[in-house]
Amino acid sequence: MRGRTLSKSHFRKITFLNSENNGSLAFPPYPGLVRPRTEIRAIPVPNSQILTALAYLGVSIALRSLTFGNPVVHIDEQFYLLVGDRMLHGALPYIDIWDRKPFGLFLIFAAIRKLGGDGIVEYQIVASLFAGATAMVINRLARCIAPAVGAFWAGIAYLLYLLVANCAGGQTPVFYNLFVALAALTTFKAIRFRNYPALAFAGAFPMLLAGIAIQIKYTALFEGIGLGLALMWRARADGLPIRRIAGLSLLWIACALAPTLLAYGYYVSIGHGDIFLSSNFMSIFGRRDPLLPALGRLVIETLALTPFWLTIFHARRRLQRVTGAAPEAMVLLAWWATCAIIGFLLFGTYFDHYTAPLLPPLTVLAAPGLGRPGAGRQYTTWLIGLGLVAGIGEVVVNRLSRGNRAEVEKMTSLIQSRLGTGCLYVYEGDPILYKTTGACLATRYIFPSHLDTTVEAKAIGVDPVREVERIMATKPAVVVLGQSPIWVHPNLETRRVVETALGRGYRCDTTAWVGQSEYKICDRRMIAG
Repeated sequence: MRGRTLSKSHFRKITFLNSENNGSLAFPPYPGLVRPRTEIRAIPVPNSQILTALAYLGVSIALRSLTFGNPVVHIDEQFYLLVGDRMLHGALPYIDIWDRKPFGLFLIFAAIRKLGGDGIVEYQIVASLFAGATAMVINRLARCIAPAVGAFWAGIAYLLYLLVANCAGGQTPVFYNLFVALAALTTFKAIRFRNYPALAFAGAFPMLLAGIAIQIKYTALFEGIGLGLALMWRARADGLPIRRIAGLSLLWIACALAPTLLAYGYYVSIGHGDIFLSSNFMSIFGRRDPLLPALGRLVIETLALTPFWLTIFHARRRLQRVTGAAPEAMVLLAWWATCAIIGFLLFGTYFDHYTAPLLPPLTVLAAPGLGRPGAGRQYTTWLIGLGLVAGIGEVVVNRLSRGNRAEVEKMTSLIQSRLGTGCLYVYEGDPILYKTTGACLATRYIFPSHLDTTVEAKAIGVDPVREVERIMATKPAVVVLGQSPIWVHPNLETRRVVETALGRGYRCDTTAWVGQSEYKICDRRMIAG
């Protein structure tokens, strides 16, 4: 028995699953093209979910293995690993090490450190597993609007364009995209329930998943709000009274906020609720990113996503029309993509890895134009081929510019030979050096750009010049800084404080290269004579 196919202008009349589909998706799986043999002539893909999952896992590990063992894939994940490592030794984010990222992100890296090793390969393997799992969820979502071949290549495109988006390691979207994609999938399942109690509980699960994503990166809030509005739309279309919709909304909001409230409650219990609030929420309003460079990055990132725009908007005009795919699914997927784009645009910094949250909805929307005969092959070749070349190229260029394990090990050895029992201060450089040297911290502001750029000068809750003066007054055993400022917007006042202090009793006769940056290693050993 088929579900009723009804007007998409009346959401209460959505086509629901029948017993043939086992209730696995909110919309009927894509049934094929107009000509029944079309999918047979398409590019071959794995014919079972297990094989598809294994294929995604294999591709994810193969692509990302190019970075395995490299401790300087990206400065952000170096910092996350360092914080996770120090948490196992009693340090607390925001109090002992300052940042504005959610507590849940640091918990992930602390858990990874429990796996053993030095944590570097371990976090990169875990990130590869997350990426492969997200590709599988993308595949399931794409089956609502595309044949199996298109859904398969959508997952592959996600894995490739993560590299293009500078997420070849453990950047935050690699982790939270999985929870957002699962929230989208379970939202699709939830909207098939037509009675109040069932919809209430079914909608709670995607909101909880969105809440977990928010505790990895707060920008997931926008996608969570979008999915919550879709659930409310569903309730209203079913004719539920405003009073009941308000009750549902409060339940779903509570589920979405629960992980963050749990983290906040912990800090309140130890007497530091104010630090949690100022670090996590208020500090972002103090950042001052220059507008013109940000707009330049936005243009570049928009152009980098051109294969998606072409496949999503242009392919449908050339490829034959699809029959049987639920148009309501396309509406909801487009709404999800819109919310992700809004979240990306509102923050205004537009770094390359900020495009990664756009990839799940965009790859799903591109699925109908992938893998099909004729023009479909052209779009697949364009999207996948460019992603492969650009992704691997991005990894290679980053390795050359940021450095590799051998360079970090050499610098670690040079620092350790001068460190003794004193503390290390990396004014400019890689925060992973705190971990590889095992040094004590001269400040809780150990992410370099918090003190050495003007972008963060009004955001960290202290005067950066005063903080650097305090640090140098403690006479750290070793100080690391670039031969010249390495950031685009350096804080010349804090750098002057460091250089003045180094001129009084430090020796800076040792340098080391990591990638394309040369660093001075200054120590307090007595100068002969």
